[in-house]
Amino acid sequence: MVDLTASTQSDLAELVKSKSVKSGDVIATEYQSAGRGRLERTFEAAPGSALLFSFYISPKRVRAEWGFISHLAALTMQEIISADLVSKVMLKWPNDILIDDFKVAGLLAQAADDGVIIGLGLNVAMAKEELPVETATSLAIAGSKKLDRNFILSEFLNRFESNFTKWDSGEDFVDSYSAVCATLGREVQIEVIGRENRKGKALSINKDGALLLVDGFEVNVGDVVHLR
Repeated sequence: MVDLTASTQSDLAELVKSKSVKSGDVIATEYQSAGRGRLERTFEAAPGSALLFSFYISPKRVRAEWGFISHLAALTMQEIISADLVSKVMLKWPNDILIDDFKVAGLLAQAADDGVIIGLGLNVAMAKEELPVETATSLAIAGSKKLDRNFILSEFLNRFESNFTKWDSGEDFVDSYSAVCATLGREVQIEVIGRENRKGKALSINKDGALLLVDGFEVNVGDVVHLR
């Protein structure tokens, strides 16, 4: 745990580059001055209001299947949050976590050397006036009593280790992810920088984590907007 850093994701990437990290290593921080999310979006949170961490994992499965690891991390956090809330906790493809359709957490994944760095930002104690956007929420706002960030982190890492070990040994978590994926069955718009937007109905998720549309189009990267 560090009090201040520019980005736990960048810090861990530098450690991977210098061969100074091993699978399972974690960096958590009280505050990030240059936090980032998917598609190079910024991620801002007041000191002490969010759980901010990144971890490195080295899978045994073939690289082509690594895309599902971030889905597994999102599913793991969804399981932990759900246990303490009456509100519906769902996943938006690829790995945003929603409470009643408001975003409470997001993940960022990047391949690095022989593994993957997963970064996660969870809004824990934020009040409404501290939220970065109107479409966000926090555990506190949702009424969760589980607001100890150290406890949440410990619970996440333990459960993720269990889930990851099963996945890395060949177990399929596609059905578990799909059961809590709010994107499936929805009309969506796929947005990728530099490409024309594409609309369609989300049908399913494959074992590599790609989103399949009803017309057969496979989405591997990009942002999804729920249309209805």
